Amino acid sequence: MTENIISSAVIIGAGIFGVSTAVQLARRGVCVTILNDGPPANGASGRSLSWLNSARMRSEPYHRLRMAGIDRYRTLSARFPDANWLRFDGGLTWDADDERNEIDAAYRYEVSLGYDAQWLPGADVAAVTPGVNASAITSQGAIFNPGEGWVDLPTLIGLLLKEYSRLGGALVTDQGAARAVIEGGRVVGAETAMGGRFPADAVVLATGPAVPRMAAESGQTIGDGTPIALLVQTKPLAHPLRAVLNTPRVAVRPAPGGAFSLDADWAADEGVRRRPDGGFDIDDTVIAALLAEAANVMEGNPKLEVARIGVGGKPIPGDGEPVVGALKAIKGYYVAFSHSGATLGLILGELLAFEVARGDEHPMLATFRPERFAFR
Repeated sequence: MTENIISSAVIIGAGIFGVSTAVQLARRGVCVTILNDGPPANGASGRSLSWLNSARMRSEPYHRLRMAGIDRYRTLSARFPDANWLRFDGGLTWDADDERNEIDAAYRYEVSLGYDAQWLPGADVAAVTPGVNASAITSQGAIFNPGEGWVDLPTLIGLLLKEYSRLGGALVTDQGAARAVIEGGRVVGAETAMGGRFPADAVVLATGPAVPRMAAESGQTIGDGTPIALLVQTKPLAHPLRAVLNTPRVAVRPAPGGAFSLDADWAADEGVRRRPDGGFDIDDTVIAALLAEAANVMEGNPKLEVARIGVGGKPIPGDGEPVVGALKAIKGYYVAFSHSGATLGLILGELLAFEVARGDEHPMLATFRPERFAFR
């Protein structure tokens, strides 16, 4: 087995990609420091829908990576079978009743890949998964994927950080934003806004929607399709819904303690405005409309109340595919930037740590290299 080629690393970002990679490196005996501009999970990981899936249609390499990601969560679930923050109760999706409806094509594609999928008319949904308002399902029917689930990322990140601390890892959250320090064409560590210097053999940039901008500061191009996202978490209520719902007007995901997490692209587009100071204004009428859409797809149309609202960038690369691995123009500098952060969180950290520690390229990441953007 090849030994580690590095002894120290700095991870910039304490979301799921950063923390997962840090734990994996620490398990390999690498001395690791995580730098974050606030508490862990204060960025995209703290406002993620966190639906664990490989549903619908995407490239085959991306599907394989997502399935490996779900596999790692299955292993974790076996360790914590009674966890209220990691569940595999399935996912249910349907499309609008118009020319864009792709349920039949999506179902056929999923079946062709061996992805566990059941096509159901609305009347049959209650027998398979509880808590859904069957009358909201369009005439083309729905797809139920029994192998899908969800995770509460802040809880998972906290769990991983406990192991990280036991392994001797350091977490620095009180020195502001951090950046890689580059000398002679390679990284030599990182520094914080308050002047802290952290020498290292390798630096991993895992700052969610900020990755493309921060890479550009070092002269590296990463395509960026990041939109503003809105996640609403409700107050707890007693309701039988257990599956994640992905519907034409709202996505609904159960959360620990009987709460539900809600999002929709239209709600972010219509209800969020960025202020000149970088903050956000939120339209209360749009939030009320989103709550109503969620109630409409849930059995009994329950009264939903807001407990918390999260707003910020949703990391999405310009071509929709993950961006993972070395920035080859700068020795020792690595990035992790992708949509589906929850699904990929554990596997991406594992594979990236493999590359950072050993200096090898993992074949599962072959099509996701950052340099693909340099040739466009």
